[in-house]
Amino acid sequence: MKTVVIAGATGYLGRHLVWRYLEEEWHVRALVRDATRAARLDLGRAELVEAQATKPQTLKGVLDGADLVISSLGITRQRDGLTYQDVDYQANANLLEEALAAGVPQFGYIHVIGAKLMKGVPLVDAKQAFVDRLQTAPIRSTVVAPSGFFSDMKDFLEMARAGRVWLFGDGYLKLNPIHGEDLAAAVFNAVEAEQPFFEVGGPDIFTHEELAQLAFAVIGKPQKIAHLPDGLRRFLIKILPWVTPAHIHGPAKFFLSAMGSNMVGQPMGTHHLKSYFEELT
Repeated sequence: MKTVVIAGATGYLGRHLVWRYLEEEWHVRALVRDATRAARLDLGRAELVEAQATKPQTLKGVLDGADLVISSLGITRQRDGLTYQDVDYQANANLLEEALAAGVPQFGYIHVIGAKLMKGVPLVDAKQAFVDRLQTAPIRSTVVAPSGFFSDMKDFLEMARAGRVWLFGDGYLKLNPIHGEDLAAAVFNAVEAEQPFFEVGGPDIFTHEELAQLAFAVIGKPQKIAHLPDGLRRFLIKILPWVTPAHIHGPAKFFLSAMGSNMVGQPMGTHHLKSYFEELT
């Protein structure tokens, strides 16, 4: 039985990765910050190992004997005084160095789609810096860049519930968000095929306008969609770091930057956003 070490195992995608590898009959070693808390989650027969990737001394020995490391580590909302550089770059770099020391032959990493179009966004810059390091390291690597999660689309549903969806520009930029279970399957397949880099999304491609229309259709309210000048989006990206704390402008800058370009990966999966929205209503 092969062994995979999954970092970020208690996160949304991490839990799906744990279950995917368990279903494929791998031994799963789940790196968690608190085993007692993690035990309350449904991680099946995964082996829970306490370690904090931001503290490299806690990683000593935990990757020994592993055939694969997969990391979905990253900050979605800044907390605990940690920065994107601390987690999205350095914690993953610590994992990589320990994997090299332990002789692990393969490393998988979850990136973001369109990173090269979002230079200057701290979250993306930290992730890209790690990808650059990983791809030059003496280890087989697979970088999977999803277009976004279904859970990221809840903002459209919440705006529709409030009565109006606000969009930047004409609303015709495209994206195809993906369900965590489908993304875990895509990661497994890409790693097995030893693909160096893979951009992936869900089976349905939407414009922002179509996402707004879907949200209103699901909740059964008349469509009220307002279009804001795209210049306002660009202005907010510049001004927010000066007027808001890091835990606000960090994710906001990423979100606003992502809203300014097409975010379409190879369509895959069986889960549809309409069904996800219906589950939330």
